[in-house]
Amino acid sequence: MLKDVKLFVLDMDGTVHISGELFPWTIPFLERIRELGKRYVFLTNNSSKGPKDYENELEKMGIPDPVVYTSGEATALYIKEKFGSVRIFVMGTKNLIRVFESNGFYIDEENPEVLVLGYDTEVTYEKIRKFAILLRKNLPYISTHPDINCPSKDGLIPDAGSFMALFKVSTGREPEKIIGKPNPQILYTLSERFRVPLSQIAVVGDRLYTDIKLAKNSGAVSVLVLSGETSREDLEKSDVSPDIVVENLWELIEMI
Repeated sequence: MLKDVKLFVLDMDGTVHISGELFPWTIPFLERIRELGKRYVFLTNNSSKGPKDYENELEKMGIPDPVVYTSGEATALYIKEKFGSVRIFVMGTKNLIRVFESNGFYIDEENPEVLVLGYDTEVTYEKIRKFAILLRKNLPYISTHPDINCPSKDGLIPDAGSFMALFKVSTGREPEKIIGKPNPQILYTLSERFRVPLSQIAVVGDRLYTDIKLAKNSGAVSVLVLSGETSREDLEKSDVSPDIVVENLWELIEMI
């Protein structure tokens, strides 16, 4: 199944590294892909940083010339196509805000036209208060991704999905659109960008409800690694069935 794959779409947190520390099997895996003349791209739902931030971090870890695509970029593209260069309020980090500004959006916390929820590692109660008040004005509400938790060296920590749950309890509202994995549009974009059909793409990640469902929703090959969020117990209880399950990327080297 993996022999025919030409493009590996790799998750980051819990798949190639954990809290900024590269797994020991990551570099050998990437070297094997290059040796075979295949390609890879990093796709992360984590919208707390921009693509250049992630690319710089991966280079410092020892990965040469990485290419990263984020849910933040995909969200900016979606909003521009649907609403134009509107005024937006972003509940997110300064890095995420810069992604939107670089795409021609004006940040307006007082009179926005669209609300964006990302993974805000710089969250304050004041941000939560403002966002909740604006949600009650029934403005369009978009989330960059649905991840409930983010892996870390100390364990799982709240991600954007947890903030979505907070605002649902407070305001009764849920996002009209969630852009990142498992929304297949994000993979369609990469398929066009790399000129590789979906049937020759493998999505490799540690989450059933984002990485694996993305592949299932798109017709790509799905590969679950157990080095991050998902355990074997989680897999046994899930109705999402990956095409391939491995402990980590090391096991994939001989399969490709």
